[in-house]
Amino acid sequence: MKIWVPGDAAAKACGADAVAAAIASAAGLRGQEVTVIRNGTRGMVWLEPLVEIEVDGARHGFGPMTPEDVPALFEEFPHPKALGPVEEIPFFARQTRLTFARCGRSDPLSLADYEAAEGWQGLRRTLEIGAGATIEEITASGLRGRGGAGFPTGIKWKTVADAEAAQKYIVCNADEGDSGSFADRMLMEGDPFCLIEGMAIAALAAGATKGFVYIRSEYPDAIRVMRSAIAAAADAGIIGPALLGQGPRFDLEVRVGAGAYICGEETSLLNSLEGKRGMVRAKPPLPALEGAFGMPTVVNNVLSLAAVPWILTHGGTAYAAFGLGRSRGTIPIQIAGNVKQGGLFEAGFGMSLGDIVEGIGGGTASGKPVKAVQVGGPLGAYFSPEQFDLPFGYEELADAQGLLGHAGLTVFDESADMLALARYAMEFCAIESCGKCTPCRIGAVRGMETLDRVAAGDEQAIALLQDLCEIMEKGSLCAMGGFTPYPVRSAIRLFPDEFTPMREAAE
Repeated sequence: MKIWVPGDAAAKACGADAVAAAIASAAGLRGQEVTVIRNGTRGMVWLEPLVEIEVDGARHGFGPMTPEDVPALFEEFPHPKALGPVEEIPFFARQTRLTFARCGRSDPLSLADYEAAEGWQGLRRTLEIGAGATIEEITASGLRGRGGAGFPTGIKWKTVADAEAAQKYIVCNADEGDSGSFADRMLMEGDPFCLIEGMAIAALAAGATKGFVYIRSEYPDAIRVMRSAIAAAADAGIIGPALLGQGPRFDLEVRVGAGAYICGEETSLLNSLEGKRGMVRAKPPLPALEGAFGMPTVVNNVLSLAAVPWILTHGGTAYAAFGLGRSRGTIPIQIAGNVKQGGLFEAGFGMSLGDIVEGIGGGTASGKPVKAVQVGGPLGAYFSPEQFDLPFGYEELADAQGLLGHAGLTVFDESADMLALARYAMEFCAIESCGKCTPCRIGAVRGMETLDRVAAGDEQAIALLQDLCEIMEKGSLCAMGGFTPYPVRSAIRLFPDEFTPMREAAE
């Protein structure tokens, strides 16, 4: 009998380790032979720990489980926490899982399981068609950077491929620091070979022989799983001296960050990777021409690289068939905050904000009306329910003065204090700024002070704040200072009454 219990960090935080131990103990007491498989999470975090048992050829879910619920798995049917076939749960059934197709299905460190589920097919095709044709497939797919900037992946790869240098690198940006974002972690912990395959394909396309996965130190489970997966792939001859025993050399290693949010910015990440202080570099030169150790470097997010194996296996045109406008393919949406059904939902671009928040997320966990949803992390803009018909896409959100970012959504109910949240954006920037440029380093501190004046009823402070936001947006060296005005301006625009002297009088 096989029983799946997620080993994902979110599931463990909800008690999955204790549930797995209780299952092993209960089986031992009954003399029943049970194999407990620590799979990745399915992404339905509100149901974690989600235990799965195969019944008549289908994986049935039970959750959220506690150790006290375990004995009934061996004694009662139906179980009080029974959810039915996992893939028929509405939250899961509505998804279009391409990047996360394997996540949660098997042991993340089983090479046999990975190969049985289309593993390495994309890499084999890349070896067959060559670098140029591989880049053409990525370009045809319309894949863009899933880390926030949305830059076309095919153009980045071609730039590095065309550069002349003795050494080139592939760097995976796994410094996932946005509040409410967890897709990178979930992929690395649940399907690490997918990321390795994507990086190997990128290496072949760009002519790189060395790769780095830069993971934030706050992700110990992801670090452990990725290191184990890299070692397993190397021992099997998949990476190392010859890719799949027939291609060029590609070595891969994990580098751990020291916890700085700014290292999610690619040039700051490269400085940290080289052992320097994590500070932003001026552009040009672009990392594609002078990146890691001064050499041409592809820097892509986890989700960008993890989408690559599917594209090479099924074709760029098939991937581009999903989505809308210039936002092609699928996007793993992370739903968090005050929401009833938080988790990861992968679907083609184009779903409305309202459908994501109300239809998929189920509204607020508190049961109160939704007041606002922040899209794109702590530096993303707020959107009100009046904007919930907005399609989820790069240009569509940008046209509404927002950004897609890492596709994380944080939901707030009617009790949210928008002035306090605006101040938090400035405070966050002040704490996390690398200090390289004045608009970000000083502007964020002045922003906190100005918002304190607004809270105290200073009628002149709003105009000063707007000017400050414009300076930060246009004068900052990177997106840290440049995007901080987004949550501040959107909060003022949508909820002006909370930024007026009348607020103080009302209180």
